[in-house]
Amino acid sequence: MPTGTIKMNQPPPQPIIGPPPKSTKYKGVKHTIMVMSGKGGVGKSTISVNLAVSLARNYRVGLIDADINGPDDPKMLGVSDEKVDVNEEGKILPVKTKYNVDVISMGFLLPTEDTAVIWRGALRHKALQQFLEDVAWGERDFVIMDMPPGTGDEALSVAQIVPDVEGVVVVVTPQDVALLDAKKAINFASQMKLKVLGLVENMSGFVCPHCGETVNIFKKGGGEEAARKYDVPFLGRIPLYTEIVESSDNGVPSVSQSNAIAEAFNKITENLLNVMEKRTTIH
Repeated sequence: MPTGTIKMNQPPPQPIIGPPPKSTKYKGVKHTIMVMSGKGGVGKSTISVNLAVSLARNYRVGLIDADINGPDDPKMLGVSDEKVDVNEEGKILPVKTKYNVDVISMGFLLPTEDTAVIWRGALRHKALQQFLEDVAWGERDFVIMDMPPGTGDEALSVAQIVPDVEGVVVVVTPQDVALLDAKKAINFASQMKLKVLGLVENMSGFVCPHCGETVNIFKKGGGEEAARKYDVPFLGRIPLYTEIVESSDNGVPSVSQSNAIAEAFNKITENLLNVMEKRTTIH
């Protein structure tokens, strides 16, 4: 690893005081998109991974798993046993996957999958800063960032460190509290001067694997109502299929298959690209 790498037994540095330093744009990266939520447990990583794989059908895509406490993206992409390498300049090289998405994750830097990261806030910020700034992405059309859950210190650290973010995709669930969770994420984006590109409703009804009937376990339509209330684009909804869980556990993104689930993810990607085309030029 490059000089100055954070080690598990290293004492925490002094707290960082004052505004974060201004970052320069990721060299060669055209569009950086953050996927975030107002709280944990809404399937943000599932959306991030499948969005990245869907985009990779036509674009050069990188994926950043910035969740220190729960770096699940490598497992979802079938590369949890891989380790990162560095180039001649000491920059971290993303891990390649068979889905045409290169991924970098804190999970690659831990000795085992179940290692608990017990770091103080300042050390977490320092680790994230090094982790995010020292990646050799090369030429990329998109870098998708799976943000830490919620709107606390870690999400703030990432938003301060990452340069020139195109915008934010907010993930919520369908119940009434989706309005509150969406508002937290939208307020966070506003305070960080980030555009909200759209909102995705995840776990939008459970689809019975036997009869195909949809049961609205978490009520219905909270995500779309939140998008309408807060005047942000509604990108679509993903029902709760058992196949999504099984595929993720097996390292196979649902969008890489040919079924209704993949169609739902691809439709969200299409809607996102349409929103971006209206706001900027996608080359």
